[in-house]
Amino acid sequence: MVNIHIIAVGKLKEKYFAEACEEYAKRLSGLGVKLITEEIEPAYLPEEPSDSEIEKALDTEAEKILKKIPADSFIVPMCIEGKQLSSEHLAAKLTEALDGVSGNTSVTFIIGGSCGLSGKVKNRGSLRLSMSSMTFPHRLARVMLSEQIYRAFTIIRNRKYHK
Repeated sequence: MVNIHIIAVGKLKEKYFAEACEEYAKRLSGLGVKLITEEIEPAYLPEEPSDSEIEKALDTEAEKILKKIPADSFIVPMCIEGKQLSSEHLAAKLTEALDGVSGNTSVTFIIGGSCGLSGKVKNRGSLRLSMSSMTFPHRLARVMLSEQIYRAFTIIRNRKYHK
């Protein structure tokens, strides 16, 4: 069984987003993949935070995130300046990360809060990944990421889902 982790700042409050993520986790289990999601409580920020308040909040969140990353994990921070990959290229990166030679036993995707991720988290990453140059709500990004992980594993397992 392959372990894929998603560490996300914030909770999925909307039932429909949570149900979508649960559906992809269920589908992934049929492909020999265990999707493990951990939610990190966002740091408090005032209504209009200063740059220093944002930096302090990101550092606080980074401490929590870094403690949750499993040892020997291929780390993928999700960030706007990251690399955009096709589904096929994501499948190839996951295959490469879990090839048994690299020493990785799992893959961990990290989704920050509304202010993004600390440089401390980004710098720990093996691959900075961006879904798009467009901006999406972080809750929707979790659904989109779950779907793309599922799609990547259907490609890896040579299933018909991906077209």
